[in-house]
Amino acid sequence: MPSNPAMGPAASTGPGAAPAAAPWWRFGHVWLIIAGPAIVIVAGFVTLWLAISRPDPVVAEDYYRQGIEINKTLANPEKSLAPAVKGRNHAATPVQDQPR
Repeated sequence: MPSNPAMGPAASTGPGAAPAAAPWWRFGHVWLIIAGPAIVIVAGFVTLWLAISRPDPVVAEDYYRQGIEINKTLANPEKSLAPAVKGRNHAATPVQDQPR
């Protein structure tokens, strides 16, 4: 029985010998399993970077006054968008049933 010095004296290379097990990193399925959590971790860091580097815009200091102005505009029919909304909503309504 020939002996391979690199495998040690007890290793057998005969036809009935079991092959030596390969290291874990040589199996593709292992990398497939590791890739999922690794991608999630990278995506988490990308999301964190985006959240830190692009802050949300601050609400205007005079938001209440701007809201009141918008309500005044909507209440005034000459400056309001309400006729366009009525026209859009009633485009298929027969003329006798349209609001006046």
